Amino acid sequence: MVYMKLFRLDGKIQHYAWGGSTYIPALLGIAPSEKPSAEYWMGAHPSAPSTITTANGPVPMNQLIQQDPAEIVGPQVWQQFKELPYLLKILDVKDMLSIQVHPTKEEAEKGFARENAEGIPLNAPNRNYKDDNHKPEIMVALSEFWLLHGFLPEEKLLQVLQDTAEFTSLVSIYENEGYFGLYKSVMEMPQALVNIILRPLTDRLIPAYRADKLSKSDPAFWAARAVLNDPQGADNLDRGIFSIYFFNIVHVQPGQAVFQAAGIPHAYLEGQNVELMANSDNVLRGGLTPKHVDVPELLKHTRFEAVHPNILQGESISGGLEKIYNTPAPDFVVSKINLEKGQVYQHTAQAAEIMIVISGTATVKGSDTLALHKGQCVMAAYNEHYEITTTDNVEIYKATVPVK
Repeated sequence: MVYMKLFRLDGKIQHYAWGGSTYIPALLGIAPSEKPSAEYWMGAHPSAPSTITTANGPVPMNQLIQQDPAEIVGPQVWQQFKELPYLLKILDVKDMLSIQVHPTKEEAEKGFARENAEGIPLNAPNRNYKDDNHKPEIMVALSEFWLLHGFLPEEKLLQVLQDTAEFTSLVSIYENEGYFGLYKSVMEMPQALVNIILRPLTDRLIPAYRADKLSKSDPAFWAARAVLNDPQGADNLDRGIFSIYFFNIVHVQPGQAVFQAAGIPHAYLEGQNVELMANSDNVLRGGLTPKHVDVPELLKHTRFEAVHPNILQGESISGGLEKIYNTPAPDFVVSKINLEKGQVYQHTAQAAEIMIVISGTATVKGSDTLALHKGQCVMAAYNEHYEITTTDNVEIYKATVPVK
């Protein structure tokens, strides 16, 4: 039985090649690593569970939950998900991530079962489904942030194809076969033809990029950067460059959010964010990566429709002290708490909550009293009543489950 319900939490840094070197170490108050610090994970994912400091010493979060699941994550959440259903992250994106699509819950269950039956090892590079869960996700910008998000509206995409000299051969395909035909044609195109179409384009763009003459709102900027960052770019141009031109380039400011639903192709390009997602690792890739790209599976799960990006501003709650970013996902909800001296935030956790201090200092008082500074985290278990105060000001991001 767990009686204490407020704990200090320490996450895990993930060293992926696309990450920056200074943002996450500076947030956590530690020296930079020799390797890039791309993500900071806070949660119970078995591949990198957070450490919870208890009266009996440090415990991996997934093990702590197993001691008394309903009392930690909450009875309703445990009954529905049988786990902590979310993973909270801080991302520092220096180089663009792979273009990707996430499956629906139903398709993830089918794909996971199928690959298990085929005997494909979970860690095999050609494995698409690492688990049987969907992976909706929301990002809230901590800096100016750039991303690709969904197909351009019809008229805009047609204009791009007509205005880009190297893409004129694609205009009739798009006019006759729509988004699906266009995307299928470039994703199945022989590499030699990819090179023939894209090399004149990238050769034209790279001098302008190096001369700092391209805007980040222009796909040319990201196409040139993709080639220059790709060690094999000179020989085999990445077909993901087509997607940079086909998708919306979205620019968000700190505190603005974007939700990625199943089937929406997307890629993070640059900046820092808070990311909250379902507890899954299912990714179907579409380029800008040396990793496995399964084109038939990608085409099966991509939503071939116009996307008008919806930038979420958040909704004020808790007397204006908290801003919540609501999404259709049943697995998670993220909010931002901003307090000044003299303000008190009071709350009773309806499900397990994870909080991280982004700036300032705070005192969290519940079944324990924890003084927190920038980069420190706490976990509040189900039904924990607590209050947060500050002697100056503080910004905190909180992840939990939307319990009705």
